[in-house]
Amino acid sequence: MKLATWNVNSLNVRLGHVLDWLQANPVDALCLQELKLPDEKFPHEALLEAGYHACWAGQKTYNGVAILSREPVLDVQRNIPGYDDPQQRIIAATLPGPGGQPVRIISAYCPNGQAVDSDKYAYKLDWFQALRGWLDGEIGRHRDLVILGDYNVAPADEDVHDPAAWEGGILVSDPERQAFRDLLGLGLRDTFRLFEQPPRIFSWWDYRQMGFRRNAGVRIDHILATPDLAARCLACEVDKIPRGWEKPSDHAPVVATFGVA
Repeated sequence: MKLATWNVNSLNVRLGHVLDWLQANPVDALCLQELKLPDEKFPHEALLEAGYHACWAGQKTYNGVAILSREPVLDVQRNIPGYDDPQQRIIAATLPGPGGQPVRIISAYCPNGQAVDSDKYAYKLDWFQALRGWLDGEIGRHRDLVILGDYNVAPADEDVHDPAAWEGGILVSDPERQAFRDLLGLGLRDTFRLFEQPPRIFSWWDYRQMGFRRNAGVRIDHILATPDLAARCLACEVDKIPRGWEKPSDHAPVVATFGVA
């Protein structure tokens, strides 16, 4: 079973990229973030023609998440239950996994936070706390659970191209990293770090100052899995190829492969 995540930074702009990537990489499910379109504009027919069912939570101009899957999904949940938030950042669904064991899949677009002294930063930390509380219950209900998405947190200095330049700033501040560690404290595993990885592997590069060409990036797109599922993870990689396409998203897809129990 192959699961992937990709912040496409506007599905309307990059639908062609998504379709091309899926044709070359026929994953079982692809989680998307930053759709930047309302529900009624979601291109479900084009995706169905490509062989993918979809569930989504759209929002005009900002945010928005989706799960594209080979098989129809069950038990769809939009947003964090009980958390009053107009921003569309979470969608969850259940899919049949390897060997028939159901897998709970969550597509997450975590807040950016803007700056450590901003209201948006306070919202980010509060949102992560709400996410952790909800995930605690979800993990209790689903043995195999994976949450894929743009976390807007680089967990460690090795996930940043220049740790000294970023120190204390957004995406790498101690409270943000602690919020990420709190998710791992639920038993979730960062599938990318289950394997020996080459140095300087990132998933986001700024459009400015030739960030991608200089590999001046950060690793903020993650696939976290519950212990039993993580134990069956065979690989996790960042696919940098789409970041080099014309008019790309500033993020690259991350793909994890899981074996049968």
